Amino acid sequence: MTVPVAKFFETLKTIAPLELAAEWDNVGLMVEGTQSNPIDSILLCIDLTHAVIDEAIAQGVNAIVSYHPPIFGGIKRLTRRSPSQNLLIRLIEAKITVWSPHTALDAAENGLGDWLLDCFGELKERSTITSCPSAPENPAIGMGRQGRLSTPRPIEQLADEIKSYLSLSHIRIAKAQRHKEGASIKRVAVCPGAGGTLFSSVRHVDLLLTGEMRHHDILSKVSNGTSVILTDHTNTERGYLPILQERLRSHLGVTVHVSNEDADPLTIF
Repeated sequence: MTVPVAKFFETLKTIAPLELAAEWDNVGLMVEGTQSNPIDSILLCIDLTHAVIDEAIAQGVNAIVSYHPPIFGGIKRLTRRSPSQNLLIRLIEAKITVWSPHTALDAAENGLGDWLLDCFGELKERSTITSCPSAPENPAIGMGRQGRLSTPRPIEQLADEIKSYLSLSHIRIAKAQRHKEGASIKRVAVCPGAGGTLFSSVRHVDLLLTGEMRHHDILSKVSNGTSVILTDHTNTERGYLPILQERLRSHLGVTVHVSNEDADPLTIF
């Protein structure tokens, strides 16, 4: 089965409307393949690397959804000497269309933010940390998520639940003194990727979960009674790809693969 390129674009805009993205972000169509050729197979990844392109070419896919945009700053020239620019040249030569949702998918309802908050199980209440300027009337759309646990639990128990949910063997924890002494976690906040800037507006939360934060931001939160759990950046994102896979399959009916080559660049040694 195949679908027109236009339907592929519209489906992605429905799942992650581009107007929800942060102002600084670069989302949407990154590389345009051949408009006349319909989409018959899609590859999903977090980071579009040369290994992922090799995989895409080997599988014969003609579209890639790369969560992180492969084009972020301005480009003055395309040369093969630059690994990042050569990556774009290879995509153009292979006629592969590339789309990046990034923070639009973070902010969308049932997107990455909601999925990450779900690692805490049942919640009595949940909300965004900040609303989207393009949809201020919709409380389900915005950056970050926060909520109150239905059952308060020790941080050690939540750490095990997070590792299981994200399929990780290790995470990093900075415990506030009260949690070292046994106080349970009641309220939590999450942000896919890097949450430092977004978390600056969070108040009265016991635990922050994100991929990475600056050292001094962690010290500040802990000194104010808030514990922090870090997983490394893409480990708060990659687990959503199988969900996106099913959403695209149900909307488009084409073959959708999750990349086997895409992985966090950091490993535990």
